[in-house]
Amino acid sequence: MIDKKGFVLENGEELPFVGFGTYLVKEEKIILDALEAGYRHIDTARRYENEKMIGNALKECGIPRRELFLTSKVWKTELGYDKTMRSFEASINDLGVQYLDMFLIHWPMPHPGADWKPLVTESWKALEKLYEEGAVSAIGVCNFLPQHLLHVMKDANTIPMVDQLEFHPGYTQHATTQFCLNHGIQVEAWSPLGRGKLLDDPLILELSKKYGKSPAQICLRFCLQNNILPLPKSSASERMKANLDIFDFDLELEDVYRLMTMPQTGWSGIHPEHFD
Repeated sequence: MIDKKGFVLENGEELPFVGFGTYLVKEEKIILDALEAGYRHIDTARRYENEKMIGNALKECGIPRRELFLTSKVWKTELGYDKTMRSFEASINDLGVQYLDMFLIHWPMPHPGADWKPLVTESWKALEKLYEEGAVSAIGVCNFLPQHLLHVMKDANTIPMVDQLEFHPGYTQHATTQFCLNHGIQVEAWSPLGRGKLLDDPLILELSKKYGKSPAQICLRFCLQNNILPLPKSSASERMKANLDIFDFDLELEDVYRLMTMPQTGWSGIHPEHFD
């Protein structure tokens, strides 16, 4: 059974098994409630336009910085060395911190059909520089498919440590997750509940009854048993706490495969090469 310690990245950096996603989160109280519930891994992005609010919550919560794991991301329209560096500075200034635990490239291309390779190469050089200088403890990407990862890796001094993807029962991106597993890249799951569409799915409800756990807990446990770190979000403190209560049961292997092979369900409809 997976315990509560955390995933260990290729460079030895440890991050908590479950993070708190902040997309569309605009209220400081939600961040404070998440920290009160026990979350220490907070995932944000420049695009979310909530870093100042999160920074205010971090100042108010009283939790030492060393006990927190903070992630932010450079948006796809800010690719390139100089723009990436400016994005990083803006993020740490708004968050009110001296460093980030992890900094990611949010998307592989600024728009469909873009000449993305030189932009990503330059952004990755910026991330490597930040990592070498100790301004970040880990670097990685989001929504990168194997072809994007291969491009980064061929000239990289440091390969991506994390790839954050849409992952949940009904949308498991098998080719990409297996590529990451084979190359020591930790996968994180955004939208691990399929944007809520899985919570009334018949199979999820069946397993919820079988294990005596909520549909959300089934989805999050599914992530962990596939060695993927889920980033759920909620505005309700009780659900926040429940989303962390996933370490006292295991899904049977047959049920893991049933979830892995269920029909496509809950997909956002967003593809990295066609997202404008």
